[in-house]
Amino acid sequence: MFGIKFNHGVIERNLILLGVLTLITISIGGLVQVIPLFAVESTIERVGGIRPYTPLEQAGRDIYVREGCYTCHSQMVRPFRDERERYGHYSLAAESMFDHPFQWGSKRTGPDLARVGGRYSDDWHVLHLRNPRHVVPESIMPTYGFLDRPLNYGDIGQRLATLRTAGVPYTDAMIANARADLEAQARPAEDGTAFAARYGRARQMDPDGNAKTVTEMDALVAYLQMLGTLVDFSEVTPERLRQQ
Repeated sequence: MFGIKFNHGVIERNLILLGVLTLITISIGGLVQVIPLFAVESTIERVGGIRPYTPLEQAGRDIYVREGCYTCHSQMVRPFRDERERYGHYSLAAESMFDHPFQWGSKRTGPDLARVGGRYSDDWHVLHLRNPRHVVPESIMPTYGFLDRPLNYGDIGQRLATLRTAGVPYTDAMIANARADLEAQARPAEDGTAFAARYGRARQMDPDGNAKTVTEMDALVAYLQMLGTLVDFSEVTPERLRQQ
């Protein structure tokens, strides 16, 4: 090629030379992918509505990761017609900008969950988690009735502070009031004015109906009910994204 001939036998028998050439090839490929990112103003679309997770939602997300839900459910709607018709608007990078780690996934034993928020009632989610066959007879999903146990959230403030070091824009007030905000969201009968001032449209909810105890079930359902609800997709078009 280009008048250059290589003796592959020599390269393949010399481990050091093979390693050096492999490293050079990988480095060139990596630079081709990385360098263009520095030539654009931003690699993430700027869309309205994106906010950090509430303490209850973050606790639910931690449970979601702990139980390995991502091994069967992706959170990424690809820009294909069949996926848009089934799940809704394709996923935006901005929706995962505060995820550590992100939950895009690569396997769908169950449906994608990127737009599951608000599609079902809180009661449906609780029943589904306790015994999936009660609402989806053919489901092979394990039961998660044990999530009715109390949620351990004594360190929720420290968790938010750790996420802030990774770039999530939690304020000092959010971290200082993390425990109170978590309890306020899980107890809709209580005054949620301060909670709403910090997290906007986040909904107060008590999925399992146990007002005395904040459970892991409450946290996981709060996280699931938030997915896909932060962005007003009627305001998101390719033209608008290019102008922002």
